[in-house]
Amino acid sequence: MAILPPGVDAGRFAAAIRRFEEIVGPEWVFTSDEDLHPYRDHFSYLKDQPNEPIPSAAVGPDRVEQVQDIVRAANEFRIPLYAISTGKNFAYGGPAPNVRGSVTVDLKRMNRVLEVDDKRHFALVEPGVSYIDLYDYIQERGLKVWIDTPDPGWGSPVGNALDHGIGYTLGFYRDHFGAHCGMEVVLPNGELMRTGMGAMPSAKTWQEYRHGYGPDPAGLFAQGNFGIVTKMGFRLMPQPEHWRNGLITVPKRRDLIPLIETVNYMTDLFMIGEPWYGSPLRQLMGNTEFREAAGRFDEEEMDRQAAAARLHSWQVELQFYGSERTTLANWEYAKELVARAVPQARFTDGESLPVPLTKEQIHETTGPYPTNMRRNVTQGVPGLGIWYMTGRSEMNPNAWDETHVGLFSAVPRSGEGVLEAQQVFARIARDLEIPSFNNALGTPVNWYQFTFLMGAGFGIPRDYTPEGKKRAADILRRILEENAKHGYGDYRAPPILQDDVADQYSFNDHVLRRFHETLKNAIDPNGVVSPGRGGIWPAAYSSFRGALRG
Repeated sequence: MAILPPGVDAGRFAAAIRRFEEIVGPEWVFTSDEDLHPYRDHFSYLKDQPNEPIPSAAVGPDRVEQVQDIVRAANEFRIPLYAISTGKNFAYGGPAPNVRGSVTVDLKRMNRVLEVDDKRHFALVEPGVSYIDLYDYIQERGLKVWIDTPDPGWGSPVGNALDHGIGYTLGFYRDHFGAHCGMEVVLPNGELMRTGMGAMPSAKTWQEYRHGYGPDPAGLFAQGNFGIVTKMGFRLMPQPEHWRNGLITVPKRRDLIPLIETVNYMTDLFMIGEPWYGSPLRQLMGNTEFREAAGRFDEEEMDRQAAAARLHSWQVELQFYGSERTTLANWEYAKELVARAVPQARFTDGESLPVPLTKEQIHETTGPYPTNMRRNVTQGVPGLGIWYMTGRSEMNPNAWDETHVGLFSAVPRSGEGVLEAQQVFARIARDLEIPSFNNALGTPVNWYQFTFLMGAGFGIPRDYTPEGKKRAADILRRILEENAKHGYGDYRAPPILQDDVADQYSFNDHVLRRFHETLKNAIDPNGVVSPGRGGIWPAAYSSFRGALRG
């Protein structure tokens, strides 16, 4: 492949590789096409294109001192680095860098669980630890804490949190970066810094009080490129005694408004875990008359047909954690609250089970709940089942292949916001002449705000020719532009779209980006740490802004 870092000739690159080999050992420096194959984004529209962001090499440190030496060597030889935890951030670029020719710093060998405390409820881990690793560590020692896992458990708590990933238990823990507490970072000059109480050498509360004293710079390392995180603490959820779920349905389309308002109230009181929204009316989408009514958002006609079919318009499954008595009391209170808001609501008691659930209970897929196939995440149990949606399998014989690119647009956490967003997304799809990937029954993913999933695999044409890939990428950018007009900013993006997303955060002539880049240039004058990540470009690589747009 013979790819070199930008501005680096073959002689200087060879000298840098020798230095990396001295630091980690020759067996942990990779330069061949075969060895670098796993460090490409195989779902990217840029795959096999001239501007595909392929690394020139990869280096695998085993300890923090090696990371420091790698960063110092990168400054000496002016080599751009790109750090990854487990490299499983698929749909958001996977292990691929923003700058073609970067050297990947693969942190998978740094896979130590340093501490788990099930009395004070925290963990301290290195970046190579996966959710599965941390779960196994806890189970093997019989510790009474839960992790909060995203859908695929092969990712890293560190990497997922740094990209603002989310989970499915109680609200605080679902925000993985918000639930972090303390980090250790190799700065762009090779110095080692600890945030929060970690800055005090004798502190006993590093994973308990994240702020320490003075300004807290921890947020700069999320979706940014101000350093390489080598340790990170997380608050863990105490293992509850009991779990219960229940299903609520409401009959009319606009009943979604009081339903969401009520569920938000329960969520923010920490009464419930992740609420799972859906629509029973999906059963009618095979009916031409109903599909046409949904396509024009004729709510009166949709309500009429729903009533004729004896179906309700919306449903939400609620999760309760605590003791058997408190979960029952909260479920009864939830029914009372919703009945006040929507008198015609219906309630279906779910299951009431002692924790921990058995493997059979976790993987049970029968019953009235459409989300049972993902019950493991409600129990803090990592798995890979969600990958059946994207990888080739019996369930999904037509895998998304090179078109797995995710956009998660933030919309208001209200029924009015959801109903408006459905119409906005349907209009965008109509204007772009692609299938409506969020039609009148599209439901949000809950968090502190709602997010709507869009992107490749959701109506974007699958044309794998170079011209077809470019058209598809252009469609994604058009979607982003239209979203921004309505204030639907994306909260994470792959390298191919990070500049586009960053462009949208333009208040006061992009002052936020200018602030970030001022800091970047001050602490990383050579721009060696992940240039371009998060749309933050150091002066040394400013000419690369927008290079992935083709």
